[in-house]
This record gives sequence, C-alpha cells and structure tokens, in this order.
Amino acid sequence: MYLKIEETIVKLITEAFQKASDRDLLPPVSLPPIELQIPRDNAHGDLASNIAMKVASQARRPPAETAKVILSLIEPELNQDTEIVRIEADPRKGFINFTINPSTLHEALRVILLSPGQWGESKAGEGKTALLEFISANPTGPLTVAHGRQAAVGDVLANLMKKAGFQVDREYYLNDRGRQMKILGSSVYLRRRQLHGEELDFPGEYYQGEYIINLARGIPDDLPVAEGKKFSELSEAEAIEYCGSYASTILLGMIKEELRDFGVKMDGWVSETELVAAGDVEKVLGELAERGSTYEKDDALWFRASSYGDEKDRVLRKSGGDLTYLSSDVAYHQEKYGRGYSAILDFWGPDHHGYIARLKGSMEALGLDPGILEIVIVQLTTLYEGKKKLSMSTRQGEFISLRQVLDEVGKDAARYFFVRRRKESHLDFDLELARSQTNENPVYYVQYAHARINSIFKKYTEKTGLDLPEFGQVDLAHLREPSELEVIKKLILFPGLIESAALTRQPHLLPAYLEDLAAIFHSYYNQHRVIGEDPEMTAARLALARGVQAVIAEGLDILGISAPDSM
Repeated sequence: MYLKIEETIVKLITEAFQKASDRDLLPPVSLPPIELQIPRDNAHGDLASNIAMKVASQARRPPAETAKVILSLIEPELNQDTEIVRIEADPRKGFINFTINPSTLHEALRVILLSPGQWGESKAGEGKTALLEFISANPTGPLTVAHGRQAAVGDVLANLMKKAGFQVDREYYLNDRGRQMKILGSSVYLRRRQLHGEELDFPGEYYQGEYIINLARGIPDDLPVAEGKKFSELSEAEAIEYCGSYASTILLGMIKEELRDFGVKMDGWVSETELVAAGDVEKVLGELAERGSTYEKDDALWFRASSYGDEKDRVLRKSGGDLTYLSSDVAYHQEKYGRGYSAILDFWGPDHHGYIARLKGSMEALGLDPGILEIVIVQLTTLYEGKKKLSMSTRQGEFISLRQVLDEVGKDAARYFFVRRRKESHLDFDLELARSQTNENPVYYVQYAHARINSIFKKYTEKTGLDLPEFGQVDLAHLREPSELEVIKKLILFPGLIESAALTRQPHLLPAYLEDLAAIFHSYYNQHRVIGEDPEMTAARLALARGVQAVIAEGLDILGISAPDSM
C-alpha cells in the first residue's frame, strides 16, 4: 500500500523521539500532532516540521539541540531508494527540514488522481467513537446567528473526525421543560388574549418576537385542543400548558427544517422531558447521594461541586421540589457515557464557560473519566452589512435568525464564514462580502478555483477535439517547474491538515488550507500555459489541475459546501 510521504515523515520523527528516550538522549516527551509545512525559502527543503519547538519545555533544551538529536537518529534510516533525499536541522530555530525526491511528489499526485475524494482519509481515529452534541437550543424560538455558527462548527468538525477515521454521531439535546418553557407558554397565551382584543401588559421577561404573535394566531378557537376541550374551555393553567406544548412543537419543526436547509443532519434527538419522565434524573441523584456527593440544606438538594474544582456547591433540586438544569444534564451525560464513546464533545456558547467544572465534576463524582468529556466553546458572531454593524438585540425580539442569514447569503457562504475563524475567537460576519462574487470573498475564491479548472478542461476538449487524458496514466515527470512542485507539495499536506484539524478540534484550519491552495493554483495558472503545443506537457499540467480540483472538491465536501463546475 502506498504510504503518503507525510505519513513517512511523521513515522520517522515519532520513532526518532522514542529512540532518543530509550537511549537517554532526550527525556520522554508526549508528542502533539506532528504538522508539516512548506518552508518559505526553497533552500530549506520541501517540507519542514517545528516539532522540536513544540516540545521544547518537555525536552528541557533549546529546539535546535533537540532537532539535532532527532536528525542524527533519522539519517541512518535513509538510503538511496528513500523518498527523502536530504534532511537537515535549522541551527537557529530548530526546524527539521526534508527535501523530497521529485518522483515521490509525482507519485503522490498520481495517488490523488487515482482515488479522488479519498486523499484526506486517515486512520488516526480508527476504532474510536465520538458523540458531538451541538446547538441544543431551547425550542422557544428560531435558531439565531449564534446557533448557526455552533451548527457549522459542530457539523464540520464531525465531518473532519469522520474523515480521520472516527465513528461519529451528532446529537441535539432538547431543554424542553423548566422555567423557559413555562415562559414560552405564558408568552403565547398572553399574545393570544391580546389578539382577541384584551388590553394587557406584556412582561419584559416574556418572549417578545413577532414569531410569538404568529404562534398565537395558529391556535384554533373552535376545535378541540386538549382532552376534547376547546381552547376557550380550558382553565388558565391548562391553556398556558397547551400554548407551551403547541409552540414548542411548531418551533422544533422549524428548527429541524432550518438545520436541514443548512446541511446539518442530526443522528439523534434527546428530550429532557423524556429523561425526567423515565426516572433517569432521580436515579442519578440517588447514585450521587450513595457516593456521598450530595447533601441537603435549606430544604434543597446540593451537589458538592466545590470538591471537584468548582468555585462553589450547586443546587440539584430546589426547595420547592423543582429540578435544576444541572440535575438533568448530569443524567443526560451519564447516559452518554453509558453508550461507550471514546470522546464526548459538547459545544457551548461563551456564557456557559463557568458550567464546565460542575459538569465534569459530576462525572468524576459518578466514577466516570472526566477526560472523555470535552467542552468546546464557540464564541459569538457580530453581523455587518459592509461597515455597518447590525443590531443583534434579543430584548425586544429584534434578533437576526439563522434563516435570515441563509436567505441573505445562501448555505455555502453561511457555512464557510461561520467556520473560517477560530471558534475561540469572536467572528465578524460581513453579509455584503459573503454575497459578493469577487476574489475578496473567500468562499467564492475557493469555489472559483474549482470552476476555473473545469473551464480549462472544457477549453481543452473544444480546442483539440479530444477527450481529457486518462490522468492516472499521464507521465507526470514533465512537472519540473518549481511552481508545479510547489502545488504538489501543498496537495501533500492535505491529509495531515485534516488529521490535525480533527484531533485538535480546529475546523478553521480547513478553509485556511483551501484558500492557500486556491491562491497557489491561481498564481501558477497566471504564470504558465496549461494547454500548450507539447501534448505530453499539456497532459501533465491538466493532471496537475485535476489533482488540485479533486482536493478542493474533497475539502468543500467536508465543509458541506458545493463544488461548482461553473460560476
């Protein structure tokens, strides 16, 4: 089986560190994902690793010295037949530089051409399972822009992890009980009374959006709504309960439709109401009590969260008997653990950061490994129309919904822009830029590279009257220009990029890679004629273009974005 050159280098570095430890040349180190990059100066080789810098604190010596030790252990492994013709250590910064045999670069391109759509696959997650729970908004209103970013980040990371060999499930947790659901019912009930002519004050803490009025309009006057009763025959408490149930059902349908249009398909939906009804919450509270992790005070049940790293203890059941969100979350996460996942990822907004210690602490209190639970914080988004900042206030229901963003810029641009920045960083989303069809729009720029290559192929067939070459059979040795080899080196980095993005949970690395690849190809195309007088050179350059197109298409597919043939 063909071993990707990047895999070969990673294997050599990993084995060298192990030998260095075994021979007491370096202390044992825990290697992070080994990433390769293309040096800015060709004199420093074709690919470089900064691993010596990454482990400097563990190795307890300067990176250049560590790189020298690793170099000395790799060099004996090289021979005349190797894919690597030279290796050197940067004496200043500690980079380990590798010069690749051009034939190896050509062989890598051939593999891409023979198996389009599969180049980025790896076995990093083989045998591992992961559950990603994201969005999980209360069914009390339409999905917002914040939910949209979380949806895109979660879905793309799930695709990345699947590409890296993990078995992945996506899940949505419905907080469909408690105070917010009661407020939803009261909001719809009061709006309905107002629609029927009553002059009533509408409390500020109630849901204010126009959608509440629309929901109130949908409740029939003269049809049975509950136990054969018409709405007018219900008591106020029954009417509010019905309004909440009716509204949440409609809103959940809207949420599912929005996610479908956004390209997000959940594998499971878990209801908090069903968890409580099934007795799961009471069961887990009993287990915590048996383990001595709860106590009663002021007629409430408390979790000893401060014993597990939280700043203070937390209430599980209030003095009036109502369960808190924490009690349901503990039961839900215990159930997640019970399914045997290798990794459990929760995607939360920045306002939930303080919740991490108590939830992880509850898992530890139940005798479960808190390390399996990963909390992924996704920062908020600010929308702009050019330089104009748009209002995101929810106080008066004036929020901008995910649906509005989809209607404005479409699924492709929305998903791309939501993922493009680090999830830990605040995102400024320019709707005007996302709509534009210029090279300044990053998603357009990447998609255009794919479409441009298609136009090259069309031009070739029209000019020559011939079908495209059998790319897997083309003599790629004609690709000798430095700019051509530069393109291939960028293609070589794709599998490692996918693996790194999946393992470090950083999906923004993929758009950055695709933009770099598109830029390198656009630059190459502007310098060199792809369709020339020499048939063999033309075939080789068409093959190179096809390799770029295949990797761009594979990357866009992971992002859940279309790869257009024309633009």
